[in-house]
Amino acid sequence: MSISLGRVAVTSLATVALLAPALPAQAIIGGAPDDGEHPFVGQLLFHVPAAADSRFDDPGAWFTCTGTLIDADTVVTAGHCTYAVGVEGVAPADPLLGGTDVWFSVEEEPDFSILDPSSTYVPDRNEERYDDWSAALDASPTWHETASTFTHPEYVDAAFLLHDLGVLELSEPVVLPEYGSLPEEDYLDRYAGKERQRGLFESVGYGLEDSGPKFGLGGDTRRKADRRLVSFKGAYGYRDIAVMFSHRGSGTTGGTCFGDSGGPTFDITTSRIAEKNVIVAVTSFGLNYNCNASGSYRIDQPDDLAFLEDPAGAYGS
Repeated sequence: MSISLGRVAVTSLATVALLAPALPAQAIIGGAPDDGEHPFVGQLLFHVPAAADSRFDDPGAWFTCTGTLIDADTVVTAGHCTYAVGVEGVAPADPLLGGTDVWFSVEEEPDFSILDPSSTYVPDRNEERYDDWSAALDASPTWHETASTFTHPEYVDAAFLLHDLGVLELSEPVVLPEYGSLPEEDYLDRYAGKERQRGLFESVGYGLEDSGPKFGLGGDTRRKADRRLVSFKGAYGYRDIAVMFSHRGSGTTGGTCFGDSGGPTFDITTSRIAEKNVIVAVTSFGLNYNCNASGSYRIDQPDDLAFLEDPAGAYGS
């Protein structure tokens, strides 16, 4: 079994390349355009100074993920989307926190036209690419810069699915009429056993609409898909950590694929529940390149909720 994370490497303006197994990647396969239903879900574009981009002589790579605003300046996403993010183009002192090289857009189709193609910088102008892209993003009215990032304090990149949770604190508020909301402790347990059959969920994200070992289709547009809870055991049988949702069939409309890591899955079992925008999990990993098996990290466990309630205070002295 190979596991892929859910972020996507940016290769040119709005195109993406699949990452190798054991590296990040996920988005909506099938499903439908979001059409403004989740204006508080947005796309992350971020720079990891230590990551390799094979086209360049020196390190430094850009990636995309998805995240959810839970208030005007706080975004919930996956831990592998915040880990080792740069600070003004330099690796952070602690890869778990402090990164600022993340920009967030809640546009249905974020504007990548402001970025010059990577091909114009290959092979020895990677630092200049960072300078130009970060300046363009800072100047954009639709991309919002991050003041700091926080990754679950127990996150380990080599075993990412165990604590795959991250937070962005934006440098300026994004004022909206509504936001996503956090679940109460053990929220998903209400759908254990026979109750699982009545639950209905909706995943939202940006990224590929279909994928194979040598191709990717679509990307960088917010989409949604209705899903059923399949299992409380994710990859390697980690119960109550990673959960599995359906991909197609049985009254559902799709699943996740490359480009959607950190994207939310909401409980929409009834219209009254759906109105609360409760995030039960974030998209975490895929089990193959064909986007027909993936897992999400549930965020309703005590350690996760404690981290989300006070990200900056989660690391001790």
